Amino acid sequence: MKYAIGVDLGGSHTMAAVVDSKGKILDKFKRDLSSLDAAYVVGEVANVIGKALKSVKGKDVAGIGLGSPGSIDERNGDIRYSPNFGWRNVPLGKMLAKRIGRQVHILNDARCATLGEADHGTGRGARDFALITLGTGIGGGFIANGKLVIGASMGAGELGHHQIRPDAGFICTCGKTGCFEAQASGTGLIRHALAIAPSFPRSTLLAGDSATWGSKGIREAMVRGDLHATAAWNRWMSDLAIGVSNIVAFMNPEVIALGGGAGQADKKILSIPLTALVDALTIMSPRGKTKIVSAQLGNDAGAVGAATLAFHGGVKGLLKE
Repeated sequence: MKYAIGVDLGGSHTMAAVVDSKGKILDKFKRDLSSLDAAYVVGEVANVIGKALKSVKGKDVAGIGLGSPGSIDERNGDIRYSPNFGWRNVPLGKMLAKRIGRQVHILNDARCATLGEADHGTGRGARDFALITLGTGIGGGFIANGKLVIGASMGAGELGHHQIRPDAGFICTCGKTGCFEAQASGTGLIRHALAIAPSFPRSTLLAGDSATWGSKGIREAMVRGDLHATAAWNRWMSDLAIGVSNIVAFMNPEVIALGGGAGQADKKILSIPLTALVDALTIMSPRGKTKIVSAQLGNDAGAVGAATLAFHGGVKGLLKE
């Protein structure tokens, strides 16, 4: 059986996983990052890749893939811009190849997660599929007719930055107003709760410091019946439905998977009511034909997807298929 090394690069740590051709993780190697300096990060990534390669010594390794946040030229592995790291024009692919003596296929982390879910998770068997990761921000990607949508300039899939409330929405980290990410990410749920807090002086959420609020805590308060949390959740769901219905209109996918921490809520409070809201907003595409579900791979989606990228032979291999 062949193996690939899938690397998930985040702002606080990096992890390399040994993954087989069926998407099963056999081993993981993780390092925390104490700096975001490019040379330091390359050293830590090389460390975990080295350990992963050593663990499968003598076995057939198809290649190494890496998912990184930011705008990436996937043809050569250059990080054009990564706000998470404060990087501009960092030749990550060349730096890693020089350090470990092997090519590393690099793709945006959300697109890697999309590949992972498409080949080995919720999207398996679907020719048209979308992943939406709901975390601090919103990421994701699209599979159309069985192929990852990359775009003419390797920039397709930035679904978090289409505007759904351009006139009266929250300011997004990208500088625009009312982006899907600003309104409907896990952070967006917190912002909704903060925006309406003055109307709910008896809210159980207000018993604690608002600086410590998290999307999970708001969701749990909503389930308990807190009116403040319920109002925030309903506002958030309304914005989420607008963005998802837009994706239905853009793509008409068979399946939309919700990943990230905020996407793993019970289907009774998330995917089932969201499906009803999206259907109500769907006009030109056939209603009721897109299945909305929680993603299966969880936090492993990025590493599994990066390994999947390596199995495909990188972006060049994907484009040839």
